[in-house]
Amino acid sequence: MLRRKAWRGRGADATAGDDPLDEAQERRVRAVLALGGVPQADLPDGVQQVRLRLLERAASGREAPRDVSAWAAVVASNLAMDWHRSRRRQERVGERLASLRQPAHDSGEDTSLLSLTVARGLDELPDAQRQVLVLRFYADLPVRSIADELGIPEGTVKSRLHTAVRALRVRLHEDEVV
Repeated sequence: MLRRKAWRGRGADATAGDDPLDEAQERRVRAVLALGGVPQADLPDGVQQVRLRLLERAASGREAPRDVSAWAAVVASNLAMDWHRSRRRQERVGERLASLRQPAHDSGEDTSLLSLTVARGLDELPDAQRQVLVLRFYADLPVRSIADELGIPEGTVKSRLHTAVRALRVRLHEDEVV
């Protein structure tokens, strides 16, 4: 069972009914979901799914994750992959970004183009590569934590990261963004 002290991390005065995710963990979950392609309107549902899975884990009597923040980021990444797979044929990342895009100023055009190109590049990556890339660079998890949470060797994480970064770099050069 989750020990309150193991997942709470907010002081001795918190009660068992407290939210299992603190504000920083929730922001990280939202960022991982958003970078995984989940639209802004669906982010609250994704955060609730992560909370639910953490509470289900506690209710089932399983031991608390060693690092709740890393565990929550991996769950969020898996949710984003699920969402992305189900919507891949219906939407493209470029269309979602274009609808959210603010009118660009001269100084922001380069940044918008870079963001759009990176988003399209992420969309073109295989799911496994996109997942480790988002967990490493956007959720800021170390390679070891990613490997532990996904249940794969560290070398596999490194290999997927290398391949994904190389593919994104090629995409940026092809589109003449960098």
